[in-house]
Parts: sequence; structure tokens; C-alpha cells
Amino acid sequence: MPEQTLSPARSASAQLTPTQLAAAFRYATDWLGVFREQVNALNVYPVPDGDTGTNMHLTMQSVRRELDTAQETSMAAVSKAIAYGALLGARGNSGVILSQLLKGFSDSIRELTSVNAQQLVSALQAAQKAGYGAVMKPVEGTILSVARGLADGAKGETPEMVLENALIAGQAALDYTPEQLPVLKQAGVVDSGGQGYLYVVQGLLASLRGDALPPAPEVTVYAQEGFENEEFGYCTEFLMEKATMPIEGIRELVAPFGDSLLVVGAEGYVKGHIHTNEPDALLATVARHGRMLKTKVEDMSEQHTEILAQAGSTSRAEEELPKSGMVAVASGYGLVKLFRSLGARIVSGGQTANPSVQDIVDAARSVSAERVIILPNNKNVLMAAQKAAELLEGRGVVVPTRTLGQGIGAALAFSTDTDADTLAPSMQEAAGAVTTFEVTHASRTTSVTPQNGPEIHITDGDVIGLMDDDLIHAGGTSEDAVLAMLNQHYAGQEIITVFSGAAVTAEQQQGLTARLQEAFPVAEVEAHTGGPDLYDYLVTME
Repeated sequence: MPEQTLSPARSASAQLTPTQLAAAFRYATDWLGVFREQVNALNVYPVPDGDTGTNMHLTMQSVRRELDTAQETSMAAVSKAIAYGALLGARGNSGVILSQLLKGFSDSIRELTSVNAQQLVSALQAAQKAGYGAVMKPVEGTILSVARGLADGAKGETPEMVLENALIAGQAALDYTPEQLPVLKQAGVVDSGGQGYLYVVQGLLASLRGDALPPAPEVTVYAQEGFENEEFGYCTEFLMEKATMPIEGIRELVAPFGDSLLVVGAEGYVKGHIHTNEPDALLATVARHGRMLKTKVEDMSEQHTEILAQAGSTSRAEEELPKSGMVAVASGYGLVKLFRSLGARIVSGGQTANPSVQDIVDAARSVSAERVIILPNNKNVLMAAQKAAELLEGRGVVVPTRTLGQGIGAALAFSTDTDADTLAPSMQEAAGAVTTFEVTHASRTTSVTPQNGPEIHITDGDVIGLMDDDLIHAGGTSEDAVLAMLNQHYAGQEIITVFSGAAVTAEQQQGLTARLQEAFPVAEVEAHTGGPDLYDYLVTME
């Protein structure tokens, strides 16, 4: 499917084919995107999360990515793409619940060849049951209440009629949410997650009708302006495979760490979301019971401040745009936080989780600047970044960073006050001054011959080390791999920075830091948590 948004095709049939359903979910993603900032503005702090619209849109974008590679003549393939994509891309409390609503919906239609009106009714009912089932303590006045309203109102002789009637009842349920949650009534808003889900269903209907995308509404008021920070300051998420403990056990394991807890699963994966003051300890605990694929930690106090700053900007007179903005592809909460602190808008992704062209385009378009520097930070993302720059029609400029370490170097040279044509070469030069080392585990048995060195024999599960994406080490512990690579390639660099992954304990990280300080006494050694997904360590030398 082309990356640019297309107008939906009119479908008045009594049966939805897999192709039509896939197109409808793609269009629903674009429809929600139009209203993303409006949904963000509705969120009431400390009701999770501060960026509900963004989180739900990111979840739907992941659905779209899976649909783009699915066999659209098969309902089983389309339904799997919806459930699988939603779970893998679920962000925030609202995104995780949305993923479960979509899982219930897709499970209901998986065995069908097409979807008629009554089967669509059943799917919406299955969606709301799955949503309620995913939450330990369901709260009325939230997205769950709106899902129930949609399901209760669903009826009609065609899919269009079913969605029309569902939306009438869903809107009534949304309008009633302030009566169910006092914090909503205090702020004078409806529930943000419920509004987001309503927009998803509106997008499905718009696709069937052939409606064009509406203009984005102007947002001038943010509900968070009247609220303070909540008790637990870090929104923490993880995605894990090969779990050695049932979902119920993992849920009980993490429950003592905080609140707003969701632990769900689908297609062999486990997704968790919790608000906590101990994100590192929580992730290290969970990592002992499976293979961690993705983590995300957001400081909700910082997020709250950012939203209030954005709210303030809407009341100011029109200002001159900065000359340059920046978009960076990154994963691992420590690295994401660093890139954000340097002024980047983040596209979630990296090794084994490459973002689409559309993801990068969407992020760049959300940046208020004359032009936008794009840092792919992975050789497999470079082509997508270049294509995104083409679609941005001259507004996007790619600095071809091939590792996260190069991306950090480039981002350190970024300035909003400098035009992109001047920035790009200086950022590229800064990227080239950074050497990146990554430590992970082999996924298969093989042999590799480095550019400068003897053949390396690798067994599935071995610790392996890479320098600027070239495999140069195998065997030993992850800490041994870091020391071996740095000992071989250290050439008087001044700064060594270590990012540890979710599976690394505090003791392991502290031990490695001590060994590095002893081995390289002249260099400044910095240690951080929140390294990239799938890696034990990411180390940079500059």
C-alpha cells in the first residue's frame, strides 16, 4: 500500500471482505491521527496517560504496518495482523487497552471468510468483553464504558448501519463519562481514551462510506492545566516473548511496584504497563522470566510539564518557526530520554523493529520547524528515512546515521537556530567521531569472518559483540565482551558511555563500570540504564 494517505473506496455491500476490512483499519489510523492532539488535550492528569491520543495513534500505526505485509485475501491473516500489530505497538494505558479491544474484535472474525452485519455486532461485543477482561480493576467512565456503549448500540442490516448505530450509543456513553468520574467533571471534559476509541470506529465507518479526512481541529485548552503530578512518576512498559511464567503470574509479580497495571498477551507475546517509582527494578525483575523485546519508561512529571508548555504556546501570538527540528529513530527508554533532551521528536523503532516510511513522515510533520533533520540511527532504517524525506518535499533532510551511537553524536551537534543545510554536514561529522559497540545474544549458530580478523564461530545463544554494526566478538559474559572490544579498539578517546538493557542488573552494571574505570583511567566513564531493546549493552567512545 502506498505510504501516502488515499481516499477510501466506497463500500455499500452487506459483507466486508478481508481487503475491505484491512483498508478500513488503515483509514481509521489516519482518521485518529487527525484528532490525535485533541485527544491529548482531553487527558486529565493524573488519569493515565498524558499523551493518550499519541499513544493510541502509535498503536494503530503498528496495526497498519502489519496489515501492509498481510495476505489481504485471508480473514485469518488480516485478523492476526490487527491483533498482533496492536499488541506490539501498544503504548500507554489507553494503547494497551485498545490492543485488547482489537484482539477481542479480531479473534471473533478470524475464522470467517467475510463479515456481515450480525458478525460485526458480535465482533464489537467481543471487543468490549476482552477490554474489561484485561483490566484487574475496571473503572467506569473510561474507554471501557465507551466500548460497552458501542457494543450495546450495535445493530442494523449492513455493516454501515451497525457502525452508525454503535457510534450513536458510543457517543452517549462518552458524554456520560464525566458523571462516572468526578475528575472528568472537575475538568469539564469527557474521557480521552473513550474519545480516541470513538474516533477509531468513526474512521472504520468513514472508510465504508468513502468520506474524506476532515481538517484537524484547533486545540486551545488542555485539561492537564488544572492538575498536579501523581504518586507514581514513571509510566513503564515492556514487551516480552518466550515467557516462562503465565500472564497471571507476571501480573502478580509486578503489581507491588505501582498502579495503573495492565499485563496482557497475544500471539505468544506478553505486554505490560504500570506506573511506578522503580522502573529499573521492575524491568530487571520481569526480564528474569522471558526475553525482553521492548521497554519504555516515561517520566510523567516531565511529560506533564511539556504538555503545559504546549498549552501555553497555543495562547501566544504566532511566532517565527525555528529553522530546524529533529526526528530520531530510537528504542530503550534511556536513549529515548537522551534524544528528547537534545530536542528530538522520537519514532519508536530500531533493530528488528523498523518503523515505516509513514511513521517517519508523521513524526516529521508534527515538528514545528522550517525543516526537519531525520536521524535513522540504523542501517536498515536509512532507506525508509530517505523515502520519508522525499515525501516531505524538501522539508526533511536525512543525516545517514547507522547506529544509535552515531545518532547521539549527531544530535549533540543539533541546533534549532541553524538552517538544515548548514547543520547536516556538521552533524554528520559529529556522528563519524563516535564508535558504537553493542552486546547482544546470537539468534542462530553460524560462522562470521570480520573485515579485519579471523573467522568467528557462533552458537545460538552466545554473547556476541558488534562494533559499528560489524560482528567482532563472541563468547564469555556480556561484560567480558564490552571489555574485550574496548581493549582492542581504544585509542585515547575521552568519554566512554554505557547504556545497559533491561536484563542487566544494577550489580552487573556497577561491576562493568568499575572494570572500565580501572582499564581506562584517563577516560570519563558514564553509565545509564534504558539501553536499546534486545541489547545487554550499548557503549559509545568519543
